[in-house]
Amino acid sequence: NGGGRIDREYGLGRRRTDLLIQWPLDGTRGFHGPVQRVVMEIKIKRGSLEATIAEGLVQSADYLDRVGAEEGYLIIFDRDSGKTWEEKCFARYERTKQGHGQGHG
Repeated sequence: NGGGRIDREYGLGRRRTDLLIQWPLDGTRGFHGPVQRVVMEIKIKRGSLEATIAEGLVQSADYLDRVGAEEGYLIIFDRDSGKTWEEKCFARYERTKQGHGQGHG
C-alpha cells in the first residue's frame, strides 16, 4: 500500500480516535522521518446534527493535538430512513478554536 498505516481505535490516553492514518513523507526514512497524520472520527447522528458536529469537532481537535496531526475528518452517519441520500450527504470545512482545519459530513 505504499508504506502507510491505518490504526483503528487508536488509544490516546484514556480516549480513542476511530481511525488514525499515518503516511511517511520520506520513503527512505519511513516512520523514522516526517509523517503525515490524519485523524478520522466517526459519529452516529443522535439528536440534532449541529450538536453532533459540535461534539465531534471538540473531540477531534483533542485527538489532533495529541497525535500532532494537522488534518482531521469528522464522519457522521444519519440513519434516518425518512431522508434521501441527497439530504444525508454533505461536506463542510471548519477551523477549530485550536486552529485545526477539519472536513466533515
